[in-house]
Amino acid sequence: MKLSDFSNEIVNLVERIKDGVVSIVTTRISVDSFYRATPIKGVGSGFIINSDGYIITNNHVVRGLSKVNVIMPNGDKFVAKIVSTDPLKDLALLKIDTKTIPLRLGDSDKIRIGEIVLAIGSPLGLPGPNVTMGVVSATGRNIEGEGIILEDLIQTDAAINPGNSGGPLINLEGEVMGVTTAMIPYAQGISFAIPINSVKRFLYMIAKYGRPIHPRIGVYIIAVTPQLRTMYGLPVDKGLMVVRVQFGSPAYYTGIREGDIILEADGKELRTAKDLRRVIEESIDKGKITLKILKPTGVEKREVDLEY
Repeated sequence: MKLSDFSNEIVNLVERIKDGVVSIVTTRISVDSFYRATPIKGVGSGFIINSDGYIITNNHVVRGLSKVNVIMPNGDKFVAKIVSTDPLKDLALLKIDTKTIPLRLGDSDKIRIGEIVLAIGSPLGLPGPNVTMGVVSATGRNIEGEGIILEDLIQTDAAINPGNSGGPLINLEGEVMGVTTAMIPYAQGISFAIPINSVKRFLYMIAKYGRPIHPRIGVYIIAVTPQLRTMYGLPVDKGLMVVRVQFGSPAYYTGIREGDIILEADGKELRTAKDLRRVIEESIDKGKITLKILKPTGVEKREVDLEY
């Protein structure tokens, strides 16, 4: 393909999806050193997920507010209600009272390292949509942000600045693969996005339970890879190695310890942290899961309660 043809493809793609990306304007009241109330304006981004006016953005864009202003690409302005937020996942669902044109949600489990992606939003408060392009540098990143740990992030070199937060990360098929976030203060030359499949789980929890629910057992894990197996002389080439157990958690009281390798959950083989998370979320109603664990003394089965 000629470079000019590729450029035209990008232009046409942006033209097709730009109406599904919005700017979010917030106003907070701050108190200065003389105890004077001062309104502070902020700008973020978001994207439309269905025709009934529902919008996804980052929680930190709308944190502490009940309503925000949404500005459409054509300049129309709406007051949006904040339907639900998930501070642990840094996601928020907004609603405006108008019919909208949604973006198509992809499958972030299928994203590939090296894939070209576009970040679209309103960086630094500039009127959107603004577009940057890059590649997927890595997947499955766990990063500590402002008081939270964001898991399973997509890493990209597409430029993402304050104001981009909450906007979509788009593949060349025009599908949303992630929600860009600019809350990683020490990132230089790399940016991150929350996988769109995390957004789908967020929406599923709201639809089923009325709010996001975070069942957990209290472990931090990493996937066993060939490199990890060689590095630590592990006896298995798949599973999840426990790197930390939270004191007082269900996992702690069940006897799970650092260095243990979780092989299966409810009979399902585990290869990635997402595999364990899915089993836990599928077990919300029954409140427990059964793990097959490789310990120094051998393979054991442990029933672990879920914590909410």
